[in-house]
Amino acid sequence: MFNSLRTRLLLTLAAVVIVAIGTVSIFASRTTTAEFRRSVQGILDFPNYNIENRISAINKLLATKGGEQSIWDDLQSLLVGMGRTSEARFVMADLGGTVLADSTGELIGQQVNVQLSKPFAVFLIEGEPVLTYFAPLKDNSLSTIENQFVGSVNRSLLFAVATAGLVAILLTTLLSRSMLRPIEALIAAARAMEKGDLSQRVNIQAGGELGELAKAFNAMADGLERLEKLRRNLVTDVAHELRTPLSNVRGYLEAIQDGVLQPTPEVILSLYEETMLLNRLVDDLQELALAEAGQLRFMRQPVRVQEIVEKTVNLITPQAESKGVKVEINLPADLPAIDADEERIGQVLRNLLNNALTNTPSGGVIRVAARTADSLVEVSVQDTGVGIAAEHLPYIFERFYRVDKSRARNTGGAGLGLAIVKQLVEAQGGQVAIASQVGQGTTVTFTTPVAAHSTTIEAPGAAFPRIPGTDLVQNQ
Repeated sequence: MFNSLRTRLLLTLAAVVIVAIGTVSIFASRTTTAEFRRSVQGILDFPNYNIENRISAINKLLATKGGEQSIWDDLQSLLVGMGRTSEARFVMADLGGTVLADSTGELIGQQVNVQLSKPFAVFLIEGEPVLTYFAPLKDNSLSTIENQFVGSVNRSLLFAVATAGLVAILLTTLLSRSMLRPIEALIAAARAMEKGDLSQRVNIQAGGELGELAKAFNAMADGLERLEKLRRNLVTDVAHELRTPLSNVRGYLEAIQDGVLQPTPEVILSLYEETMLLNRLVDDLQELALAEAGQLRFMRQPVRVQEIVEKTVNLITPQAESKGVKVEINLPADLPAIDADEERIGQVLRNLLNNALTNTPSGGVIRVAARTADSLVEVSVQDTGVGIAAEHLPYIFERFYRVDKSRARNTGGAGLGLAIVKQLVEAQGGQVAIASQVGQGTTVTFTTPVAAHSTTIEAPGAAFPRIPGTDLVQNQ
């Protein structure tokens, strides 16, 4: 129960309300008490006990006894009589608070706090002003009334705190339904996805964090659904890619076993080619798995991009010539060395060139270029092939993703080449990108870091012999 977001929200808000109003109540109670003392004290000091008659009696005594040494004895006797007849207490004190006369005789000579009580009359006696108080500080009625008043205020504040807390809980309960409804929708969708329904999406129009959470959830669901489709396609694609060469191998072997076919060198070569197809597919799957797990080993060292490009282009030249495709190399002479694994970068270039050659018709051109960009060397492979539609570009580097959904052998393999390219480039500190237009061709670009303390490697023309079927262009 206490793990529920609604319960925690209720408790949190109630605690905030109670603490806030409780703090305000404490300060209000203290302030009210202080103000009560200052305002009520004067009222207590001035009850209707014929104050005018008392002042008149004191003035009459001062007029008849003025200048006599027994004036204070007479004033003390007068105050005692006033106290008896009114059942109250009268005190006379100088400006410093020293009591000069007291109707009870208890405070004579003592100091009183003249700030906490208000005099009802001031008399000039023996040339000095004397303050006269009614019901002085120790009057019990003040504390009694104060306790009653403060108790009433505290009860009112306590009632206000309780009422505010209940209202807060009620409002939180009502508002939490609308606030938590999107979260409940997300929970329901997530549970449905847990059971295998990856088509679940949430339609939440709320803004702020909940809206962003809904968008993130839908994006995650899209990704999971796409990955699930790729996983299913993986089984189909791998089964198809394995089935054809295995069927061929089986057919040849059964024919040889039945004596229908002789194991001639041509038959053995066909069997070898089929097994190489199987071996290449298994190797690609294993290499991609190792790359994604970060377990591939790289022998990184300063290498020349020119040498890697030359070797790779030499490998595909026979295929390019047979298809009527022209391969051009455009490398600047001042290209610096790169920090990379020469074999892996060659593998990246081979995959890109093979893809370009597969998708470029006869009479087309494939261009390999490079340039320096800050601390990176940028290598691009551009073809004039059929191009790729824009909706396919975001997924082109995913495993087993193929633009051509038919599984014809002449349109390529199982869709692992570009996924391997991406993993190999990023594992060596680079990035890969693709740009394409349907009918105009495709350009794939990847970057590699420049070797530390790299110096420019001059590339004289003699170092790049002309490759049959290619044009070598050097920027001098």
